[in-house]
Amino acid sequence: QVQLVESGGGLVQTGGSVRLSCAASGRTFSTYAVGWFRQGPGKERELVAGINANGRGTNYADSVKGRFTISRDNAKNTAYLQMNSLTPEDTAVYYCAADPRDTHVVVTSPYWGQGTQVTVSS
Repeated sequence: QVQLVESGGGLVQTGGSVRLSCAASGRTFSTYAVGWFRQGPGKERELVAGINANGRGTNYADSVKGRFTISRDNAKNTAYLQMNSLTPEDTAVYYCAADPRDTHVVVTSPYWGQGTQVTVSS
């Protein structure tokens, strides 16, 4: 079992930056893939970025490439999402997810945090 708790959301102006954190409990976190999803108003949940268990493989949605960076510190059982050059289109609830498959996460991955709101004002 892995429990995930996101933090770091809030209100930011267009062009600003935010770093989200996902703190995990459980000794198996380092063997799990981790991903950040988001769900904006009236939109489906979408994968924003993913990282494999050892941190050497990452993937990003086209809409955030070059602006967002996913990383993890397995010694701290924590994953991060650095978000730069934010626009109002990035406004959403951001969720952290973990999957015992060490390569990638999907919308049906078993472990989820409660979400953190990021609001980008114009």
